[in-house]
Amino acid sequence: MSAIIAITNQKGGVGKTTTACSLMDGLHQRGARVLGVDLDPQGSLGFCLGLDIENCATIYDVLKGSRPIREVITPSDCGDVLPSNILLSAAELEFNRPGREFLLKNCLSEVEDDYDYIIIDTPPALNVLTVNAYVAADGLVVPMAPEILSLLGVSQIRETIDTVRRCYNSRLRVLGILLNKFNLRLILNRDVLDMAEQIARQLDTKVFQARIRSGVAVAESPAHGESVLTYAPGSKVARDFRLLLNEITREYGSFTAPPIR
Repeated sequence: MSAIIAITNQKGGVGKTTTACSLMDGLHQRGARVLGVDLDPQGSLGFCLGLDIENCATIYDVLKGSRPIREVITPSDCGDVLPSNILLSAAELEFNRPGREFLLKNCLSEVEDDYDYIIIDTPPALNVLTVNAYVAADGLVVPMAPEILSLLGVSQIRETIDTVRRCYNSRLRVLGILLNKFNLRLILNRDVLDMAEQIARQLDTKVFQARIRSGVAVAESPAHGESVLTYAPGSKVARDFRLLLNEITREYGSFTAPPIR
């Protein structure tokens, strides 16, 4: 049985895809069998990992039932990928039958024993795709940028999480809130950290000790079809993500690397 982790925040621009890519690559480097699932119609996860998302079958075909999932899963240097593109934007209108909240869970049930970790990149919205991710997942990682609007996005997902726990997936838990683009020297960043810790208590979780700093490698790596861990393994951002991996893998008790000094 795989650990299924969704990366989520209804606010865009908070580093969800960068986090998903880095987790995939880091886990893959540690010997885990990893599947990345792109639930964002922008298709950023597949693009960042070097896939031609406009000319391949996607998760949209799987959710529709027109292609089996094993035919659509595509290998990459960071693990396998279930890609997406703009066609998935029709999901809200097209997937309207009873039980639509379980579409992803049912699809992943066919392959979850093939992987140690499944990482789901979600869209910047609380819609049927995000709910599908929550129903399929056992853990959530909530990235946020150190700004007030990002903080608001975190606080607004609480109701959706509570609804999913109550109606569809009682095992769902928030692994932690992740601060991206973080600079402890800035007053606003320190203020947002304090508020994030308050929200974390409301979600019965924590703010990860690992805080991801800004770095040019984050912007450059997608153009090379690589995660920042592969593109710039010695960068401060890559170091931050390796510390995050240590925290997350401790939650699951496997593939835990020695602490990074």
